[in-house]
Order: sequence, then structure tokens, then C-alpha cells
Amino acid sequence: MNQQWNTGTYDTDMAFVSRFGESLIHLLQPQPGERIIDWGCGTGDLAAAIADHGAAVTGIDASPEMISAARSKHPQLEFVLADGQSYCADVPADAVFSNAALHWLQDAQGAAASIAASLRTGGRFIAEFGGQGNIASVVDGLPRAFAAIGCSGKLKLPWYFPSIGEYASLLEQNGMNVELALCFGRPTPLAGGEQGFSRWLNTFADGILSVLSGPQREDVLAFMEKELKPVLFQEDGWIMDYRRIRIAAKKQ
Repeated sequence: MNQQWNTGTYDTDMAFVSRFGESLIHLLQPQPGERIIDWGCGTGDLAAAIADHGAAVTGIDASPEMISAARSKHPQLEFVLADGQSYCADVPADAVFSNAALHWLQDAQGAAASIAASLRTGGRFIAEFGGQGNIASVVDGLPRAFAAIGCSGKLKLPWYFPSIGEYASLLEQNGMNVELALCFGRPTPLAGGEQGFSRWLNTFADGILSVLSGPQREDVLAFMEKELKPVLFQEDGWIMDYRRIRIAAKKQ
């Protein structure tokens, strides 16, 4: 799946991604001199916020667009183009931090093993990402939208939204002790007023929609907007049905 990221649009319309991640840094409690990896760093804003605490931060991301933007915005930090499902740090880190990224890594076993291998013994793993039921309206609606234009066979969903039990077990299998596991609803307002949902879908479902022609893509967007507006549009804006998992674990 060819997921492309427009980093300018991402930083403006999707600024909530980094904003909601700021509270996760409090859970991380970065210390001066620590080596910390931001797993799925995007455009690097949270990596920079962690570095402000005195930690040595490396950001990794599989998107060339994201890494290029991160290096441009935060040239003082190290950013590595890498697949979080197979990356392994040369020197084990004191902590791995990840916000809104792990649900893009469908090889969850590979990602968990890579994270564990990149941590020192006693190192901590702090993460938040989409959990079971996240954006259920979109996950349920896209098959109907693709069927309506006769393209059911082209639909491939790129996300991994596990339950707490499933993900905690996965971490334990990879040698980590889970100390905190929360799953909670987090309805998320979108910027852009009436256009908020189409912007969101064009950003986060670009890879899904890239298999369609221009007119087919517009038909899917129109179908989804019409079907979901009664559910997700309130007063003057769209509110996405986010459901998140928050995890704190330590490597044994």
C-alpha cells in the first residue's frame, strides 16, 4: 500500500496528533542524558519536546516525507528512515516512546520484538496508539463505500487495532512486564469545519484511496461523508471516534 504523507497538511490539519501526545511525555518522564527512541516520529515535534528534557533522542519513521520534514524542522536531532517492524538500535536505549504510530505496523510481533531488542534491560516502553474499536465508523464504512463503486476487491485496510489483552500478551511474550494498560475513548475534533472529515480521510486513508481513479476516490469520499455525517458531525465540526490504548512496560 502506497501511503503518502503531505507533511505540511499533516502539521496544520492534524496538529492534534502531537498535541495529544504531549501528556504521554509526562508518563515517559525523560531524564537528562538518557537515550530515547521515538518509534514512528512523524515530523519530529514530540522527539524535540523529549529532547528539551535533556535526553538524547533518535526518531525513526518509515516515511521518507516524514523523516525529511523532521530533519528540516529539528536539525539538531537524529532521524533515521527505518521500518519499526524490523529496526534494531545499535546501542540499546533507556526508553522507547511511541505516539499514534503502532497501529500502522501490522506486523505487531515484529514491532514488539524490535522494540524489546532496542531496549536495555530495565528500559521502559511508553506508547499510545489506536485500540480495538478505534475509528470504527470508518473501518465499518469503507467496505460499503468501495462496494458501492464496484471496487470491493481493491480495499485493503492498513491498521492494527488490538485489544488491551491482545497487546499486553504480545509484549509479555517479548520479555516485557506491562505496568500500565488503559483503553479509553477519545473523541477528537477535526480542524476544517465542513471539510474536516474529507481532509482527515485524504490524509490517513491516502494509501487506501490511492488504488482508485480520481472520480472513484471522490465517490468514496462523498459516500463516506453522507453516511457518517449524522454520526460524527456535531454543531460546526467533525468529531472522530478515536479509541486509544496507552501502555507502560519495562524490559525484563
